[in-house]
Amino acid sequence: MRDSREVIDAVIHRRPSPRVGLFDSPWGQTLQDWVRQGMPADAEGKPVDPTEHFGFDMVRAGGWFDLQPKLGVNELLEETDEWKITRDGAGAVFKRWKKRAGTPEHIDFAMTSRAVWDRDYRPHLTGPFDRQRLPDLDITRRRMARQKELGLWKFYGHLFIWEIMRCTMGDYTMYTSLIEDPDWVHDFARVYTDLFKAGYTIYFDEVGLPDGVWLYEDLGYKGSLFCNPRLLEELIFPYYRELVEFFHSYGLPVVLHTCGFTEPALDLIVSAGFDALNPMEAKAGNDALRIAERYGDRLAFIGGLDARILESGDRERIRRGVTDLVEGMKRLGASYVFGSDHSLSTLVKYDDFLYALDVYRQHMMTDR
Repeated sequence: MRDSREVIDAVIHRRPSPRVGLFDSPWGQTLQDWVRQGMPADAEGKPVDPTEHFGFDMVRAGGWFDLQPKLGVNELLEETDEWKITRDGAGAVFKRWKKRAGTPEHIDFAMTSRAVWDRDYRPHLTGPFDRQRLPDLDITRRRMARQKELGLWKFYGHLFIWEIMRCTMGDYTMYTSLIEDPDWVHDFARVYTDLFKAGYTIYFDEVGLPDGVWLYEDLGYKGSLFCNPRLLEELIFPYYRELVEFFHSYGLPVVLHTCGFTEPALDLIVSAGFDALNPMEAKAGNDALRIAERYGDRLAFIGGLDARILESGDRERIRRGVTDLVEGMKRLGASYVFGSDHSLSTLVKYDDFLYALDVYRQHMMTDR
């Protein structure tokens, strides 16, 4: 059995750990490419489990459930050999690639006002939690048992308010509503916070407790937050704080995954009670070492290696990048899990990633 659970538990709670942890997220398409580049595959030719193969310490065990107001809606509007356009249970229309990874194109949104929300969508999200939203819980139980047997730090993970608003209202309605109809934003957040607490109560009661929880909320883009921190503080973070306190009541630490430039929101993130931050995206303007120096007494850190370094294929650049980041975190006394500042794209080659892991392992041991 690996020591992963003990290592990550110490890191997340900012206790002395014998080594720096390890975690990353290759795209599914990246893993398929890596099989052609030499990564082992199973009998069906599919990539082996990257967590076990690469020795990652953290793994998502489950925790996903259906967020759509209207369940079972997936109306096909148009399809070609390359992509398809569908309308979902929130009235949102997306164009998605069929054969390759990529962010879906936002085409149209029906949830354009408080009146539409109240009439067509809100009623489907209130009242007793509809168990049709849940996946097969037996699968999650078996997965959790296997991950426990391997000694991994397992977590539940899901999107939350910010990402849900973006994919149900669309950017235009969401941003204008933050200014013009904050009461709707509060109501939306209230409804989904209650839904999350009800859904996770079922998970905890019937499947069991993981070791922690991740919330995926991309709050920024290159060089800026998506909106003024004051609006985040007034309209969004009260619900973050409530959900974090809910998870803390079960003894579960909470990791916030937020891409983009998020340094201006760090005081809010700390005050909301989050235990760890991921991924500190360098190409958006974040500096993982600067963040660790300022907030290392209040947060643990996961990620931070500029993925462009891995994509470069330059072994000397990879060696310097990994060494400087890991040794820098150790020098600052930060509680740290090594990984990239984003998921691993198809531009990262298998052998280059293995090399980066070799360098990490040369520097992973701490004096603590």
